[in-house]
Amino acid sequence: MLPILSHRSAIAAAALLALAAPLPVAAQTPDHPTANSVQFPAPHELKMLTTSGSYLAARHASVERDAASAATFYRSALRTDPKNNELLDRAFISSLADGDIDEAVRLADRILAADKTNRVARLVIGVRDLKQKKYASAQANINQSIRGPITDLVATLLAGWASFGAGDAKGAVANIDKLAGPEWYPIFKDLHSAMILELAGKEKEAGVRLERAYKLEDSMLRVSDDYARWLSRNKDAASAEAVYDAFDKKLPRHPLIHDALRDVKAGKRLPPLVDSPQAGAAEALYGIGSSLTRRGGEDLALVYLQLALYLAPNHPMALLSLADLYESVKKPAMAIKVYERMPASSPLKRNAQIQLAIDLDSVDRTEEAIKILKAVTADDSKDIEAAMALGNIERGRKKFADCVGTYSQGIELLPKTNDKNSWVYYYYRGICEERSKQWNKAEADMRKALELQPEQPHVLNYLGYSWIDQGINLDEGMKLIKRAVEQRPDDGYIVDSLGWAYYRTGNYEDAAKNLERAIDLKPEDPTINDHLGDAYWRVGRTLEAKFQWAHARDLKPEPEDLPRIEAKIDHGLPDDVSSAVSAEKKKDDGNGG
Repeated sequence: MLPILSHRSAIAAAALLALAAPLPVAAQTPDHPTANSVQFPAPHELKMLTTSGSYLAARHASVERDAASAATFYRSALRTDPKNNELLDRAFISSLADGDIDEAVRLADRILAADKTNRVARLVIGVRDLKQKKYASAQANINQSIRGPITDLVATLLAGWASFGAGDAKGAVANIDKLAGPEWYPIFKDLHSAMILELAGKEKEAGVRLERAYKLEDSMLRVSDDYARWLSRNKDAASAEAVYDAFDKKLPRHPLIHDALRDVKAGKRLPPLVDSPQAGAAEALYGIGSSLTRRGGEDLALVYLQLALYLAPNHPMALLSLADLYESVKKPAMAIKVYERMPASSPLKRNAQIQLAIDLDSVDRTEEAIKILKAVTADDSKDIEAAMALGNIERGRKKFADCVGTYSQGIELLPKTNDKNSWVYYYYRGICEERSKQWNKAEADMRKALELQPEQPHVLNYLGYSWIDQGINLDEGMKLIKRAVEQRPDDGYIVDSLGWAYYRTGNYEDAAKNLERAIDLKPEDPTINDHLGDAYWRVGRTLEAKFQWAHARDLKPEPEDLPRIEAKIDHGLPDDVSSAVSAEKKKDDGNGG
């Protein structure tokens, strides 16, 4: 785990770095637009836009987190109003957020010609200089980008790598050591000082730093990995194995650790994590950027990760972190583009493929997603994570017969120790079995899931509901649902289950009360509104019943449910309770929660 940066610190750092009018985290418009996608003018249409039109289009693109379009429109506006500093700043930040660092560099040069104190522009120019091995110029520009605790640390580490590139390893480490700051500084300082010392051939001094960093945070991936690598070169394989084994217990089966451990056991002496000043600087930008991604500093994290990839385009951890950032702000289309950049030779390629498939499914490219996951499982038939991801996509897309087989493959790979965390595999397979009309198998899997996790609310709800819906085990089913509600009193789906259970057992007053509460929790769910309409009808509140059914109809229910709802709006429910609605279940295919 990386050192935790406080939410307040992350926000402050982002605010300090940002320009007067910062843009939100960027992402591109999906390749396969949906009905709600925003459509921007094509590039050839830009000439038809006025300056104000381009500006407004750019602002709208920024709101939509489409940095590529925002940068294009701001540059279009800038061409017609080249002295407008606000347009220049916004075009620069948009290009930087989009990862077009070459364009950002060109704009940064223009900004610095007018304002030599612009810290973001200084940082970008400094990173460009470092990439081009202009180390003295890199140090000068990076040192002028300092302001705030996070930016101070990043600038100091980058300047240290530039100093090392210029041939002054001793000075680089000395300057890093001088930096004082928050309690999470030392781990980054020791790690990067050690990396510099390793490349300078000062292995003993590097080992002292790595051991100190490891004692500070032994669950930080890059610290554990580099320390184990140093041990493999300077001590023995057993010591390196011990570090990797300890990490594996905290975060099992990490691909980078798995591959490194295999090499150590084969007797290999592992090289340092970085091999150049550029790779070291990229590691600094990645390390801080990834720690900010989920701590309220997404805008700043985006800048650091894009600059890291400018220096090291194939950095696998930076690619994963950037894709994860886009997922965290619900921009799967941009995450897809990042995952597609993962080198085929990287141990993290499999992880990227699984996440790529999940994101493809989320933008309705499901067949591509399934094809990728089937290829991953074909390559490694024991990949339980890929099997689980495939089963989840099939279940979400109502391919219930398919997901029965997929989850069965995953269950075959489970350890034979009845791990209590395995309940979810049986629960999901049970859903697919129940939906594909294999109730006996579904019931057995639900019971198995409860054997592993006796109080799991979703399993209690699903099994209890299914019994009551079929008119069997009514008392036991009601008890299971009540236990689920006790644990999740604010879960609208589970409260709906209790209300519908009362309805199915003829207790319409309690049904109406619980379904009203479910509506308060999930007002836009068509099935819950439909259920409440049925309960109202049975207690004589017929006008309210028709209102609820009409609302359910307008909320776009499943196509197979719509004719039944419309019939009730026209004719109400039959007098014979036994012929009431057949309780189309709202168990949300296991996705509720």
